[in-house]
Amino acid sequence: LQVNNNGVVSFGTMVPEFTPEPFPLPGHRPFVAPYWADVDTRLGGNVFYRQSRDPQLLARLAQDLAPAVPPGDPPPQPTWAFVATWDRVAYFGAASDKVNTFQAVLASDSITCFVLLNYGDLQWTTGIANQGDPHTGLGGIPAQAGFDSGDNVHYYNVPGSRTPAVQSLSHRSNLGVPGRWAFRVDHFEATEGPPETP
Repeated sequence: LQVNNNGVVSFGTMVPEFTPEPFPLPGHRPFVAPYWADVDTRLGGNVFYRQSRDPQLLARLAQDLAPAVPPGDPPPQPTWAFVATWDRVAYFGAASDKVNTFQAVLASDSITCFVLLNYGDLQWTTGIANQGDPHTGLGGIPAQAGFDSGDNVHYYNVPGSRTPAVQSLSHRSNLGVPGRWAFRVDHFEATEGPPETP
């Protein structure tokens, strides 16, 4: 697992790209993108990550993930978690103190696997290398959110990705909890239809 500065957790290979692309990506690169954008921690913020088997964390995760499972299916009981947090991170070329806070959690019981995306305050969508405004952090090519299994079949673009609406992820959800999105990823289940192409 690799935690990339630009809001991506990847598997086996780094993701140096700072311009978000819609899923699926070429090249069979599986990754989870809570907020793929041009993060610049030199201008503010930190990225933390850890693996955990802490029973308290796993119990809380089981609770948070329960709404992602269809009625009648066994409730999630993760035995392992990987948590990556981007805490108050700035954007490339920032001429303001706008920052974003978001998190990706991978949880598994070694059979079922879930991805949980959590969003705090999102104040910007784009760095200046992607034609964003240095003062607002908006415009240009906004952030991408979702996951890509790398097989060109199982992927999900969270609605609003690469549009200004991506900033509202902290107010939206597919679980009924603002700022929280969850997906079962061992066998693909999107909890709502894929976004329609205009």
